Amino acid sequence: MTASRTDLISWLNELLQINYTKVEQCGSGGAYCQILDSIYGDLPMNRVKMNARHEYEYVANYKVMQNVFKAKKIDKPIPVEKLVKCKMQDNLEFLQWMKRFWDANYGGQWYDAVARRKGAPAEPPATIAPLPSSKPALSAGGARSGGRTPVGGYRTGSAQPNEAVQQLQGQVKELSSHLEGLEKERDFYFEKLRDIEILVQQQIEVLEGEGKDDHTLREIQKILYSTEEGFEVPDAGAPVDEEETF
Repeated sequence: MTASRTDLISWLNELLQINYTKVEQCGSGGAYCQILDSIYGDLPMNRVKMNARHEYEYVANYKVMQNVFKAKKIDKPIPVEKLVKCKMQDNLEFLQWMKRFWDANYGGQWYDAVARRKGAPAEPPATIAPLPSSKPALSAGGARSGGRTPVGGYRTGSAQPNEAVQQLQGQVKELSSHLEGLEKERDFYFEKLRDIEILVQQQIEVLEGEGKDDHTLREIQKILYSTEEGFEVPDAGAPVDEEETF
């Protein structure tokens, strides 16, 4: 029988001593990794980021998980690209599978989840709340309900402007953090591509020195240097507009 979302969250929180409220929060990958650790007890939890906030951190968690699946010969594809989007249905289906796998393989031994992650925080991923509406409420007749309202949209002495400002400030802070994470993710993948580019170039130069060539390496290099339609690589000798910034 398939477990419900409520049952799954209750089981997950009890097993891992965390405080998740939604199945979507499993998308960071940390909880999935620790479920496996509760079964086998040898997962490298020092490499699992339980308080991951950004997609590149989620991917790193799934890399650890994929290594465990391979080592334990677990024949189950991990849909990483779907799970990291933190969508309910994808994570619900995978968590249901994880629960069935746990039921079939957990030996009943005592598991100290907090100690295994060395007390690392396991707060669920944050979500961005919708912006509050700035329009005053209208009654069915089209007039503002509750009497006359000043031009600013709130009555004198109301706490609503303060609360709205605080909400907006909180969202600005969270969006700034999200932007910082995207920049780190961009740099993370750029460095990987740069390492590949250097490795390919070095190998091509070695082969050229021996009078040889490698079609696969040339194709990889072609992919690395390809550009989107309409995008032009700037001429290295062209003057740069000092006022233009990126």
